[in-house]
Amino acid sequence: MAIPYPHFIASEKSPMETKILVPSSSPSSSSAPLSPVILTQDELKKIAAYKAVEYVESNMVLGLGTGSTAKHAVDRIAELLNQGKLHNIIGIPTSKITYDQAVSLGIPLSDLDSHPIVDLAIDGADEVDPFLNLVKGRGGSLLREKMVESSCRKFVVIVDESKMVEHLGGSGLAMPVEVVPFCWKFTAMRLKALFEDSGCVAKLRTLGENESGGVPYVTDNGNYIVDLYFKKDIGDLKVASDEILRLAGVVEHGMFIDMATTVIVAGELGVTVKDKF
Repeated sequence: MAIPYPHFIASEKSPMETKILVPSSSPSSSSAPLSPVILTQDELKKIAAYKAVEYVESNMVLGLGTGSTAKHAVDRIAELLNQGKLHNIIGIPTSKITYDQAVSLGIPLSDLDSHPIVDLAIDGADEVDPFLNLVKGRGGSLLREKMVESSCRKFVVIVDESKMVEHLGGSGLAMPVEVVPFCWKFTAMRLKALFEDSGCVAKLRTLGENESGGVPYVTDNGNYIVDLYFKKDIGDLKVASDEILRLAGVVEHGMFIDMATTVIVAGELGVTVKDKF
């Protein structure tokens, strides 16, 4: 049986896995069975984003995330505001991109100086481990994301199933570290040395096709990003976090440890909600 978009979200509490389908657009008689069409990844992300927005209530201060999935959530919040289904929402954006999006949609905005306690934040992630620890920041907004999302009462994360890993760094993709531009090579060498046993490679993020020929990527805060790549598990995440943050020249890293309260996972078989107790 085809399940119409965007309903029917499976919960982690149930072993049920539900494939979310939409009716075919081909004309058919009312008695003919509907031809199921599996939703695209972006459509699944949109369903997950809409599910996340169900946590939003009027009079909330919201952390507005950055990225392709979070963008759907921001769009949905604006839609509900325009429909009068949400009232008195204040958004705190986690990047200049999200700020521009929210302004264009008419979402009232503020900052942590005026609202140091955030009721709810909704954002994506680059990796999620079995304990709902995250890697974030491959989009370059990790510092502002962590500032906002560490200040919230509830942090809802939206990902597709490819982001689920056995351990952080397990995807083989970047774990970003934001660093000051001054002597960034020195900082990168020290970061690499910290995780030598894990086969760490440290690379400056650039806007060009290669590290040597590209222009350094600059964050919203005027800093650089050194991407760390691991061949092995880095072990205790809190120890790794402390060691990184002790290095002079490091601003922040992309491990979000014990921060997510709910993770919504969009996949081929449906959308699963994982709650941390």
